[in-house]
Amino acid sequence: MFAYNWRFANLGGWRMKKPLSALIVDDERLARRDLVSLLKAHDQVTVVGEADDVPSAVKAIGKLNPDVIFLDIQMPGDSGFDLLEKVDVEARIIFVTAYDEYAIRAFEVNALDYLLKPVHPDRLAKALEKLEFEEQATPARTRKLDYDDRLFLMLGRHFKFLKVNNILTVTAAGDYSEVLTSDGTKGLTLKSMKEWETRLPAHHFIRIHRSTIINMESIDRVEEWFNYSFKVYLRGVEEPYVISRRYATRLKDKLG
Repeated sequence: MFAYNWRFANLGGWRMKKPLSALIVDDERLARRDLVSLLKAHDQVTVVGEADDVPSAVKAIGKLNPDVIFLDIQMPGDSGFDLLEKVDVEARIIFVTAYDEYAIRAFEVNALDYLLKPVHPDRLAKALEKLEFEEQATPARTRKLDYDDRLFLMLGRHFKFLKVNNILTVTAAGDYSEVLTSDGTKGLTLKSMKEWETRLPAHHFIRIHRSTIINMESIDRVEEWFNYSFKVYLRGVEEPYVISRRYATRLKDKLG
């Protein structure tokens, strides 16, 4: 018996919920085949493409624009982390790897989940539950915030009013994001980086890394670093933020 997910359409009647498109990036053909086989048991996801290295993954992302990417970390040449620096990825990332020492870094780049090979069916099911929950939890209100707006949100353990112009940085923190304000206050909130990027005013905030958004008004200076990267220093923040050449070019264009 087939199980269907249905969504009520605003125009009247019912229609089947469209499956999320998935791209598998792994240099091991057998690993890709095994994951494709496991995913066939989940009708909320459809595999639309495969890639065996970072260059082919970059092309596939541009062509397919997947909703979710199952990404290996260690591959010949560039790693899975390198892929996230080479292309803007709006898809949710689920790392699939044989090595558990990368787990902390995986969540630092705002990965949805981290699966160890060989992937167990129950563990995959839990990852897909997180993916489905996040899709359902996407806020209906996506109005752009103004720089002088106030947000009422749970920050840490308390609800607070927060002025948008007092936000210095927003950084990924697993299932949460961490907000740093101009008075040095830090707090976790259950908002995704994608939601922050969508709602924060683009004239004042910019993403300088997959896991970091900064307030451009707080920039003190930008210095060249090694390997074509840069350091961004913010007023009132002791440690600089590292920014790749690609993001640095975008920042330079923004600053004019």
